[in-house]
Formats: sequence, C-alpha cells, structure tokens
Amino acid sequence: MAQDAGTATTTSAAPATVDDAEVRAGNVPVPTPPAAPPLPDVAPIIPDDEFNASVPELDASSDPALDAPLESIEAFERRIAEEQAGAKPNAGTAPPLGDPALADADANEEVGDAPVRDAELVAPLPPLDQFEVTPVRFADEAPDDDKDVEVRYRVDLRGLDLADKETETNLKDQFQSLSALEKGDGKAANTAMISARLTEDGQLMETVLASEGWYSPTVRTRMEAPGDQADPTATAVIDVQPGQRYTFSNIVINADPTSPPNLIADNFALKVGEPIVAERVQGAEAKIAVALPENGYPFAEVGQRDILLDQATAKGEYTLPVTIGPRGRFGGFTTDGDLAFDADHIQVLARFKRGELYDSRKVDDLRKALVATSLFSTVAVEPRKTGEAAGDGTEYVQLHVQQDAGPPRTIAGSLGYAAGEGITAQATWTHRNMFPPEGALIANAILGTRQQGAGVTFRRSNAGKRDRTFELVAEAFHNDYDAYSAYTGRLAARIARDSTPIWQKRYTYAFGVEFLATAETDYDAATRGRKRNTYYVAGVNGQVGFDTSDDLLNPTKGYRATMLLQPEATVRGGFDPYVRGRLDASTYYSVTDSLVLAARVRVGTIQGAGLFDIAPSRRLYAGGGGSVRGYAYQALGEQAPDGNPVGGRSLNEGSFEARYRFGNYGVVAFVDAGQAYRETMPQFSDLRYGVGIGGRFYTNFGPVRLDVATPLGRKPGESRFNIYVSIGQAF
Repeated sequence: MAQDAGTATTTSAAPATVDDAEVRAGNVPVPTPPAAPPLPDVAPIIPDDEFNASVPELDASSDPALDAPLESIEAFERRIAEEQAGAKPNAGTAPPLGDPALADADANEEVGDAPVRDAELVAPLPPLDQFEVTPVRFADEAPDDDKDVEVRYRVDLRGLDLADKETETNLKDQFQSLSALEKGDGKAANTAMISARLTEDGQLMETVLASEGWYSPTVRTRMEAPGDQADPTATAVIDVQPGQRYTFSNIVINADPTSPPNLIADNFALKVGEPIVAERVQGAEAKIAVALPENGYPFAEVGQRDILLDQATAKGEYTLPVTIGPRGRFGGFTTDGDLAFDADHIQVLARFKRGELYDSRKVDDLRKALVATSLFSTVAVEPRKTGEAAGDGTEYVQLHVQQDAGPPRTIAGSLGYAAGEGITAQATWTHRNMFPPEGALIANAILGTRQQGAGVTFRRSNAGKRDRTFELVAEAFHNDYDAYSAYTGRLAARIARDSTPIWQKRYTYAFGVEFLATAETDYDAATRGRKRNTYYVAGVNGQVGFDTSDDLLNPTKGYRATMLLQPEATVRGGFDPYVRGRLDASTYYSVTDSLVLAARVRVGTIQGAGLFDIAPSRRLYAGGGGSVRGYAYQALGEQAPDGNPVGGRSLNEGSFEARYRFGNYGVVAFVDAGQAYRETMPQFSDLRYGVGIGGRFYTNFGPVRLDVATPLGRKPGESRFNIYVSIGQAF
C-alpha cells in the first residue's frame, strides 16, 4: 500500500515462528551482532619464546617414571616399613644415652621394638562403680583456712593543711569522704590495686582543690615500701602543693534592664576579690534563677558561665549571660490531659488574681494545692507567653495545667484497742471525685466490741473557695459503754477549714448544724436500775483553732489551741436548752533531735440544764486513751449506785509526756491527770492520776502508738493496767 511521503506508520503483528532448518539453509536472514570494540595493544611482560624455552620437556624419554603405573597401597606401606627398619642416625649423631632399647648400642632398632615406659598405659581400666574423679575447686569455694594474700597500707596526706586554713570547709574531710583509698579501709589484694587507688585519689585531690579556687595545684603521689618486717604496712603518699588561690578580678553579667533596676545585683552574692569557690558560684547563679521568676520574669534563663583564668596573676574574669524575657502578670488558665476538673476550679485553688505581678512562689503554692486534692497521678503547671499587653511594660502570662487523673477510689481500714472501748475496726470506701469538682462520696462502717455503725458522707472540698469544705453526714450507730447504751441516728451539715496530714493549716474553723434521735439507758433513782429513754437533740456548733506545730500527727515543736461551742437543746417531755463548751491547748518542745517534751490541758463545761435533763451521750466524761490513761473509757467522775459512771457537766484534764525517738522507734513516759464533775464549772479537785510508758513505731503516715498505763491510788474495781493502741500521738 502506498504511503504519503513524510508519513511514518507503525504496524504490529503476532510474531512469526521460524524453523531452525530454514535458518541453517540460509532462507532466513540472521541479524549480525554488533562488533565488539577493539582491545588496546598490551606488550607482553615475558615473550612467548622465552617462556616456552624455560619450561623443561616432560615426556617418557626424559623421565620414564612419568609413564610408569602407580604402586598399590600394600606395596607402598611395605616399602616404607623396609626403609624405616634400615634407618640409621644422621652423620655425627649417636643413639640416645640410657635408652634401654638402644643399650646394646645397636642403632638399627626397629620401630616396633620401642618400649612402653608408662605402666598406666597398659594397666587394665577400673570398673565404673570404682571410678573416681577429683573435682575442680574454684577460688570462691576454698575452705576457710585458705586465706587470700592481703596487702595493708596507710594513707599519708601531706600539704593540704595550708589550703585548709583559708577555707570555710574542711578539705580533708571532703577528700576523705570520697577517697578510694579511705574506702578501701587500708586493705588491698596487691600493690597494683593500691597504685590504681592512689592515681584516682590524686585526680580527686585536684578536683577538690579546684572547687575551692586552687586551679594550679601540684599533686604528687607515690608508694613507699614498709620500713621493716615488724611493720609490713605500705604507705600511700599524696603530697599537695596548693599554689595560689584564684580570685575574681572582674564580674560581668550580660542582661537587659530589669524592674527594679537592681534586681539582679541585689540577688547576686559574688564580689570582686573573693575566691572562686564552685559552690558559691553555683549558689549565686541559682539565686538569680529563683529571684527573677519571683519578681515577674517567668521566662528568665541563666546561661552558661565563662571564667577566664590567668595563671600569671591567679585571677579570674567571670562572665554570665542572663536572658530575662518579658515581665509578666497573671492571666488565665488552660488545661488538658486526663481531666479531674476544669480550668474554672483551678482558679478557685489559686491564691492570686488576674493582673497581679507574676510570682513563681504563688505558682508553686497552686501546684501543692493541686497535689493535695489527691486526684492526680501527675500534675504540672507551666507558664506560657500570650503576647497580650498588660500595661506598664508587662504582658499577661497564661498558666497551663497538664492533668493526669489518678484512681479516684480508695479503700482504707484501721484497727485499735483501748481499755473500756475494746477492739474497734473501721473500714472506709471513698470516691474522691464522684461529683466533680472534688465532690466525694464516703461510706464508712465500724465494728467493735462496744460500738457498731455505718454511715455515708458527701464532702465537697475547696467548695467555692480554697481550703473550704462542705459536708453532709447521715449515720446510724450503736454504743454500749458502762456509762450508757445508745441507739442513735444522726444528720449533720458542716462547713469547715480543717488541717490534713498533707495540708496542715495555722488557722482552722468549723460551724454547722446537727440533729440526733437517740434511745439511751440512764440510771433511774426510782427503780435503782438502768432505764432507756428517747432523746431528740438539735443544735449548732462552732469551732476555731490555732496551730503552730510542725506536724499534725507527730508534732515536735510549737503549740495548738482549739475552742468549741455547741448551743443545743434536748426534747424529752420538755425543751431543755444548754451550751456545751470546751477548750484544748497543747505545747511541744524539742530538747534534742531525739527528745521532745509535750504537755496539754483541757477544760469543759455545760451550762443551762440539769445533769439528768441532758442525754447521757452529750454529757462530759474523763478517762481513757484520749483523756486520762490508766483508767477505762469514761470511768472517772460521779458513779451511780450500780457502780457505773453517770457523767458530768464539767471536766479538767492534763497530760505530760517525754518522747524519745531512735530511728523508726520510740519510747514515751507519761503522766495524766483529770476528773469529771456534776457541777457546771471544773473544780480542779479530787484529781485522779495515771502513769505509764508507751512504744512508738514511726511510719510515713504517722506513729503507731501502744501505751500501757496504771492508775495511782487504785480503787476497788479499777484495773491494774490498761492498754491503748491507735495511730498518732496521744495529743
């Protein structure tokens, strides 16, 4: 088919099958492969003629053995044996002397005639049951009588006294606390070990001196052999020449201006002319790093110092770069993570308001408050720049709280014993954040020989204000004491600012309302027996406290004072109002780190009602583990004709303890005194005393207490000894 000029076409078809015979016949053209590129000419190292001439001719005419058949293996072995049998010593050598096989001086001995000299090689093998193997003994299994070789040494430190006189620290003590030689306790396995320790201590000495300003000391070390055999102790000598102590010749702090202008200078302790002491340098830098964020600079950074030393003058020029960043004021809050509560509640916990100058101490306080909620496994607070102007050359700083909520539920229990109260076991289940924020539900149960009960509490911590707690309580319980037996139901509401083991407060308060319905036994003069009466009690209460002690459960210094007022009324055939009041005070004094003296007093009164118009459980009692030890619970005061206490309308108590602690254990000697009275005011007469001794086991949550006490002037019916077990000090 004709194609237009200049037009290219492409045709595709199925490949044709070509027979090899046709190719061989030349009927099918075979494409010729492209020619390989020519190789370059290379001159031979050895010409072929010269190489062939140097190779010998190998043919039968030159060596008939080349065409000879190989001999058999048997013929080869036979020929070798014949050659060895006829072997003779080399020229100039003689047979081995003393060899029994060659004693006849016949050098032509056959190999098979050589004697076997080791009888063990031809001895019969022993039976397996008699075969013994001596075990290998390792060094750490050696018997006690195998003593290791030991080299003893002493350390001789020379020349350090010259430097010690110029420092406030004891360089010798500092060196010895880190010395490898001192840690070796004068013993080593060999002298190489002593030498290695000596080298290490030489470097340590240079470091210790440099930390106090001696940057060019000469420290020489050597080993001195023992002087005589009577004293085989070697001497490790460290000879020190401190040289000159370096001082500051100039101090330069590269930083932008601050407000106030002298903020850095007032908080930087280094001065020109004083020695270059590493600890003081680090402390001065740390103080700047702390002072700037406390005064409005949350993003300040202290850079890497540079000290240029001049060996000729023993001077050092100190330069410190400081990046102060923008001056800030508190702005708002942001939060993310596994949330326990939102940013609004974080603002409730903060002790600062928007617009106040940034202070890192207040941020640390917020962080502690977040931890004290016990709702987090981890929590972090960090400042972030906003760029939003706040006036006066400052900008707002946003605090970001990273939350990681922890398990909200807790199960706890306690077990105690006290004379007159018996054994008491308590169990508590708590969900600390069932009603966010910080709305806890607490279920508790008590089971004991003298009391049983259960209750539920709703508690809102930090309720609208930092450290304020709101509680609602509903409970029912049964108490069976010598003074009375009661079945009681109780409803109460309370707003308080209380101390906790995590967050102890100086000022505390509480106020609330309370309603009780109780059926209690009381002595009936008409029947001369116990009669159960029903009482309905309603009242309000208020309490204030002041606490300067250093620990809530184990105070060692300071004092405490608490005052309680409870206006209430009892309804039982009439309306009987009265006021209950109580004052507690205690003080603590540390004689030494181990010995603490503690004392307390308590006075109480009920005004406005007769003794038997008050429910027995609302009267005042003395005696027991938290009162006067040595006596049973509520045992002191007026006794009914049946021998049981009836309680009183006033009381006074006092205690004195000497607490001695050693490690995690302690002992306590104590004396208690007190009495309860029918009168409305304490009489401070007819006091009863108890003395005793106690043991303490100190844990991370407070001391476990065991006290044993005995009454003084014991009366009939009173126990000789009384035991009290609980958590925390008695007061």
